[in-house]
Amino acid sequence: MEEWKIYTRKGDKGETSLLGGQRVPKYHERIEAYGTVDELNSFVALIRDMCHDEWVCSILLEVEERLFTVESILAAGTPDDIINLPKINDEDITLLEKAIDTMNENLPPLTSFVLPGGNILNSYSHIARTVCRRAERCAVKAAYDHPQYAMGVKYLNRLSDYLFVLARKFSHDAGATEIAWKPRV
Repeated sequence: MEEWKIYTRKGDKGETSLLGGQRVPKYHERIEAYGTVDELNSFVALIRDMCHDEWVCSILLEVEERLFTVESILAAGTPDDIINLPKINDEDITLLEKAIDTMNENLPPLTSFVLPGGNILNSYSHIARTVCRRAERCAVKAAYDHPQYAMGVKYLNRLSDYLFVLARKFSHDAGATEIAWKPRV
């Protein structure tokens, strides 16, 4: 049995393979999209590793798993390559919406834009939120004319909302003051 190695040398000339074997340049819109989702997944893991709330950690682990699903769908070379992949479904999105609603029950009403920060988990959640928004933009671009990506785009959209409310929850739980944005006029 041949030893599996992490390096293949196949990407040394700036190309990589989509699922199904299609070779594309590493700057291809789908590579950018699933690479950005991968970056997001790493930030979600960082938040989970720093969090001590079991309920939040369980949701974040679920999010990490769903992000791998989004990545695999974005990496599919053709619609046929998606057939045997896991799917994002309405229940995945509903989980995020219910978590948002549950967190919002204990948060003060939002009366203005708030600045990121106040504690480390808030800040990391805002970083993840902004990476999520970038991943969403990349996925929308990759999804143009590819309806098979629609649920992944919808999931990323809802996830960015979840991460915003999660940042607020972390500040609230830590007793940190939210900093309202007061624009100079």
